[in-house]
Amino acid sequence: MNGLDKLLKPKSIAVIGASDSPHRTGNVVIRNLLSGHFHGPIMPVTPKYDAVAGVLAYPTIQSLPRTPDLAILCTNAHRNVAIIEELGKKGVKVAIVLAAGMNNLPQHTVSDVDAENNQAIESEESRMFAIAQHYGMRIVGPNSMGLILPWLNLNASFSPIPANKGNIAFISQSAAVCTTILDWAKNKKIGFSTFLSLGDACDINFAELLDTLCRDSKTEAILLYVDSVKDARRFMSAARAAARNRRILVVKSGRTQAGSMAAQIHTGGDGGLDAVYDAAIRRSGMLRVHNTHELFAAVETLAHSVPLRGERLAILTNGGGPAIMAVDALSDRGGKLATLSEDTINQLSNILPSCWSHSNPIDIIGDADIERYEKAVRILLDSDDFDALLLMHSPSAIADGNETAKRLVHLLQSHPRTRKFNILTNWAGENEATSARQIFADAGYPAYRTPESAVSAFMHLVEYRRNQKQLIETPVSFGETNASPKLVNAMLKELLAQNVHQLETHDVRPLLESYGFNTLPTWIASDPAEAAHIAEQIGYPVAVKLRSPDIRHKSEVHGVMLHLRTAAEVANGAQAILDRVSLNYPSARIDGLLVQQMANRSGAQELRIAVHHDAIFGPVILLGEDAAEWDIHKDAAVAIPPLNMALARYMVINAIKTGKIRQRRLPEQLDIPALCKLLVQISQLIIDCPEIAELDIHPLLASGEELTVIDASMTIKPFTGDKQARLAIRPYPKEHEQTVELKDGRSILLRPILPEDEPKHASFISKVSVDDLYRRFFSDVGEFNHEALANFTQIDYDREMAFVATTKEKNSEGKDDEVIIGVTRALSDPNNEEAEFAILVRSDLKGVGLGRILMEKIIDYCHKRGLQRMTGMTMPSNRGMIMLAQKVGFHVDIQMEDGVVEMLLALNNE
Repeated sequence: MNGLDKLLKPKSIAVIGASDSPHRTGNVVIRNLLSGHFHGPIMPVTPKYDAVAGVLAYPTIQSLPRTPDLAILCTNAHRNVAIIEELGKKGVKVAIVLAAGMNNLPQHTVSDVDAENNQAIESEESRMFAIAQHYGMRIVGPNSMGLILPWLNLNASFSPIPANKGNIAFISQSAAVCTTILDWAKNKKIGFSTFLSLGDACDINFAELLDTLCRDSKTEAILLYVDSVKDARRFMSAARAAARNRRILVVKSGRTQAGSMAAQIHTGGDGGLDAVYDAAIRRSGMLRVHNTHELFAAVETLAHSVPLRGERLAILTNGGGPAIMAVDALSDRGGKLATLSEDTINQLSNILPSCWSHSNPIDIIGDADIERYEKAVRILLDSDDFDALLLMHSPSAIADGNETAKRLVHLLQSHPRTRKFNILTNWAGENEATSARQIFADAGYPAYRTPESAVSAFMHLVEYRRNQKQLIETPVSFGETNASPKLVNAMLKELLAQNVHQLETHDVRPLLESYGFNTLPTWIASDPAEAAHIAEQIGYPVAVKLRSPDIRHKSEVHGVMLHLRTAAEVANGAQAILDRVSLNYPSARIDGLLVQQMANRSGAQELRIAVHHDAIFGPVILLGEDAAEWDIHKDAAVAIPPLNMALARYMVINAIKTGKIRQRRLPEQLDIPALCKLLVQISQLIIDCPEIAELDIHPLLASGEELTVIDASMTIKPFTGDKQARLAIRPYPKEHEQTVELKDGRSILLRPILPEDEPKHASFISKVSVDDLYRRFFSDVGEFNHEALANFTQIDYDREMAFVATTKEKNSEGKDDEVIIGVTRALSDPNNEEAEFAILVRSDLKGVGLGRILMEKIIDYCHKRGLQRMTGMTMPSNRGMIMLAQKVGFHVDIQMEDGVVEMLLALNNE
């Protein structure tokens, strides 16, 4: 487990730099270990003392009586490189480095390991990491606060506050945030399964911990405090896998440009657009909260809540004002207020004063006593009008806050339908209200001090549900594109060979048209007279634009003249552009003038789409409205390629909800499917063409389903290497498509599975016998629901592969449909060492060689991926699979007593 087993399940600990002086880090760590009652040996290492806190100390690392599973370095930063080398020689496999500032130290003498590897090390942190790698040691930190594992009674940190046992794992790059969270959690009686401060994360990182913690039985939810991510592909891959079975919340610092710069200084990581992090978090099925206040509310909600079944919120209150504040907060966050049915309103009218609100929010009036609260809540719990219920209480002389809380807790706990809903509470005020909130919290119902914080917590559940839904939504395919990647790649290579890197509309037009974009025809004129002549030929009105590789923004010289209606206007306008260039940029190269017929913009919406290269996540797609001043930090919705129609729709809807695109009253409303198709085409363009560093379409004229590129610019750069490696998410690997022939002469296509294959996969499973399904899944599986099918078809190509065998068969209308007749899949471990494989063939197609074809396909894939071994499991009754595995070289272990057969194939000279 990459040393993480030693980190998260240590049986012995050494504290390097232990101290008997109070307030020293080495003393705090030792005392925390002792007060936590850790069951394993604790070994202080210091030459200054014979014992630390009453525990026998050792003068050197080499004098330790045994090799510790975990070493905590409480030493000064300048000593840590040498200490890590000593620990490596001792055989220690994981160390936590507490000291900060290692990147600010002056260089020291090159160590033996550095000299042996002939490495040029840039910083002390890099030197330390290189030495650790040499000895196979893993490092947490530097700049870590340490580790707390409450279920192991382990507090290997210098935190002044311990952690209670619980089901939340917290991983943070900030030590200060750690202590803040611990202080708050102690007050709220919220516990943790793991509490780890990563610090600068020079080695062990979020991705590895997500892979491990999502399999931890003690962990139900994971919280991350992120300053920066270093490996976007690995982070997103791990997050997408973990988010399928654990709730994950993220606080990402550096939301502003200034904050982002501060985060870079803090951890030494790269920057990156905050909006891109936002998109990555949503795409991975996690939930982002924007500050520690929101985090506290979200943690409390997660600690107590059942999964949200829908987004309708009902509010019951004894005070109209606070309820209105809650509704305002809900509206601001894009939430949905539940609508009460006529039956519910009638029932409530029977027990409430005639002046009650008769709608949601349900105002039971300020003179409400406890019995009125109980009756109203009981009616609501008996209905199906809402998905979540917010119970509010303002201080009242009639309904005592504490007693009302106790009685409602009793009702909620005894009512048979309570578990169907999410219950949130807001008891306003201090003193008495504080103890009332504690009554709810102790009973397992989240309690909030203000209406806004309660609504914020509800919206966290809503946004999390939306992100989770995005993970398993089946995309809609818009069919084959007319893209010509070979043609475009040839054009780009030719331009780069001519040392051309900046392309304007006329140059970009053929590239875009090759991918099916609708563009506005353009002509190039060498001078004003030729511009006027072209205008006469194409018809008025026209636009004239400057073409200059030295002037990136035409607005700098007012280099665009619009709505020119006569030859004289064209000639004068063109000459004026040239005169301004001559005056302001006398040495600038001019490659002529661009002449375009003016597009009909009446009734159309002007959008802007750009491709931006993010420092962390690589190419990303931006969408917003066209504007002279376009701030990509604020004015654009962001999506990470590859996109399909479902993901593109999420991007467009998000742009509309957040005001990046305004819904206007136009004769032809914006056609969302058409815009989604264009975004998918752009996604495919940047996947196919790694030479495209930036693309800016401004504006894109949208009139109904007609989308026209009016102006575009592109920056291209030479590219070598794996073109997929630059993408944060591995796209569909088309290179694995293969046509083969079965024994009966039938031609089949082997290809990676697609999210759009869900209906085909469901149809395929329906034609597999119950016995064959039992042998594949070791249980009676029944009918697979949407979520299960989505898990089969929406895979992460970076760590999993599924090949489907497809062929054409006649449907009920006599037309040819593509159908799946077999599937083979391999799921590799995060370290890319071992993959577990499985094969399933349609039951009526056995004996035609399909099983062997699928087996050889998956073996070839695993071999090329560099895996060390393949493993699989079947039942002794599955003679066909056992014989096939033996034929292709698997070692087969038949365990009749357990009713299983284990298969193992060594790859790549293991």
